[in-house]
Amino acid sequence: MLGNRRSHYVKGSLETMKTLLAVDLGLKTGLALYGEYGRLLWYRSHNFGTTDRLRRAAHGILNEIPGLAAMVIEGGGSLAAVWEKEAAKRGIHVSRIGSEAWRELFLFPRERRSGPEAKKNAGDMARRIIDWSGATRPSSLRHDAAEAILIGFWGVLQLGWLPSLPRELRR
Repeated sequence: MLGNRRSHYVKGSLETMKTLLAVDLGLKTGLALYGEYGRLLWYRSHNFGTTDRLRRAAHGILNEIPGLAAMVIEGGGSLAAVWEKEAAKRGIHVSRIGSEAWRELFLFPRERRSGPEAKKNAGDMARRIIDWSGATRPSSLRHDAAEAILIGFWGVLQLGWLPSLPRELRR
């Protein structure tokens, strides 16, 4: 299932490392996968359209990610429950956060005064993480994928997979 969708990858093997999946929740979902060394491995955006399609897709996505140790989900409600149920079946630790958690860490107050302003600035920071990780640059970056990248990077820092924000990403 991972190979069927348009994703942007980093070269390397997923078979031998722990991974973290970040989910920007919605029927239009952003996904980002990080390796245990804190680098972004792939990211993508997908419009599931219905809760039933999301449920089936979540099952397949989690089955195809080797070494999945943790998930970070931004959002709540019944859509979060879909991901949490699938993660629980596999013994995967799940954290649920609000957008303020990662926005406070990565964006200056002036960059998050409004939702559209925060989304634009999230895209800028996500592109910096893509470059720092050596991932394929997108021709266009949807805001849900950009936010998933930042959600995941927040998770990597929380897990201690990186001790702090790398100097190259500080502003």
